[in-house]
Amino acid sequence: MRICMLSVHTCPLAVLGGKETGGMNVYVRELSKELGRRGYDVDVFTRSQDHGVPRVVHDLGPQVEVIHVPAGPEAPYDKNKVYDYLPEFLAGVKEYAAQRGHRYDVIHSHYWLSGVVAKELRAAWGGTPIVQMFHTLGELKNQVAETPAQRESERRIRTEGESMRYVERIVAASPLEKLQMSRLYGVEPTKITVIPPGVDLNMFHPIPQDEAKSWIGILCEHQNILFVGRIEPLKGVETLLRALAYMVHQDPTWAQRVCVSIIGGDASIPVEQMQGEMARLHALREELGLTNLVTFRGKQAQDTLPYYYTASDVVVMPSHYESFGMVALEAMACGTPVIASRVGGLPYNVLDGITGILVPERDPEALAQEIMRLLTDEPLRHRLGEGAAQIARYYSWEKIANQIVDVYRQVMGQHCGALLPAPVPA
Repeated sequence: MRICMLSVHTCPLAVLGGKETGGMNVYVRELSKELGRRGYDVDVFTRSQDHGVPRVVHDLGPQVEVIHVPAGPEAPYDKNKVYDYLPEFLAGVKEYAAQRGHRYDVIHSHYWLSGVVAKELRAAWGGTPIVQMFHTLGELKNQVAETPAQRESERRIRTEGESMRYVERIVAASPLEKLQMSRLYGVEPTKITVIPPGVDLNMFHPIPQDEAKSWIGILCEHQNILFVGRIEPLKGVETLLRALAYMVHQDPTWAQRVCVSIIGGDASIPVEQMQGEMARLHALREELGLTNLVTFRGKQAQDTLPYYYTASDVVVMPSHYESFGMVALEAMACGTPVIASRVGGLPYNVLDGITGILVPERDPEALAQEIMRLLTDEPLRHRLGEGAAQIARYYSWEKIANQIVDVYRQVMGQHCGALLPAPVPA
C-alpha cells in the first residue's frame, strides 16, 4: 500500500509550539512513522518553508518520505493566504509522483487546505479515494471567537462543507466532533468514522520527578504547573494567568511555592519586539504581578516534553475549543493529571475524577480552586496520575494505526468495486 499524506500548511517535522505547529503536526508525524514501520510506503507532502531544507527527507524512517513542495514564499506564511498557492502546490505533488512513478492507493488529507488539493489529485489520478481529517472546524472556532480578527474566513467554512461532501471518508477525533460535523455541515453520519489520535508510549512515560525537575532546572521543593500549546487566544492562557493571580490573592505564599512554565511561541524575541497574543500575555503577566511566577519557555523539541510533563504536578489546558487535545494525552501517558476546560474533545480523554479534572471554560476562579485543590492533595494527585497513565495505554499509535488502516482498506475496496464493470443481465 502506498499512501499520499497531505499536510499543506505545516510540516510534521517542525518544532512544536510555533504559530502553526501543534497537535496536527504530531498526528501526521506519528501516524506516518507507524505506517512506515509496518512496511507501508508513505509520501508526506508539505509546503516548503525554508529553501535550505532538503526537498526530500527520511527522518521518519526508510519507508516514509517527507517532501517539501515549493509553493509561494519559502518562509513561514499566513496559512489563510496559502490558499492562493494551492495550484502551485498541486503541480509540485503531481510532478513528484510522476517523476518517481508513484501510484497511490489512498490520499489522507489533513486540514481544510489539504482537502482542496486532495480533490484535484483524485481527479488527476483516476479516482484515488480520499480520507479526510480536519483537526479543527471553522464553524466551531467562530463560535468561540471574541474579535473579528479571530474569526475564520467564509472561504474556509464554505470549503470545509464542500470537502465533507466529496471525500470518501472523514475521520473525527471524538463522538462530539462527529455530531458537530453532522449538525453544522449536514454530513451523513455514516460517512464519519471516530478514531482518536494516539500517543507515543515509548516517548511519553513516567520519569522520576526529581530527575525530570533537575533536567529542566526546576527547584525540587517547588510544585510546577505546566501549559503546552500554541500561543493564541483560543488556548486560554489568559484564563490561566488570571487564575494564578486569584491564587496569589487568596494566599500570597503561592508565589513562593509554585513555578509556572508556558511552552509555546518564540521566547527569544525581546519583549519590546513581541506582537500579537505573546505581547498581550507578557503585558498581562506584568499587570497581574506574576513576573517571577510565570516563565515563557518558548518552543520545545518533542523529546524534551516528557521531562516537562513528569516534572509537573499538574498540566493545565484552559482552552476555549479543542477537537481532541493531544497535549492532555501526552501528559496522561507521563502519569501527570490534567485540569482542562469542559470543551470539545477534552472530556473524552480527561475523565473527570479519573484522569484529571474538568472545569468551566473562561472561569479563572473555578480553575484556580481546582489547581489549589490538586496541589494540596497529594493522594488525589497520585490517584489521578495513575488513572491517567492507565487510560493512555489504550491510545498507543499501534492501536490507532490499526483503525486507520481499516478505514484505508474500506475506501480502497469501495473504489475497486466502483471500477468493476456492471454485471451483464442473464
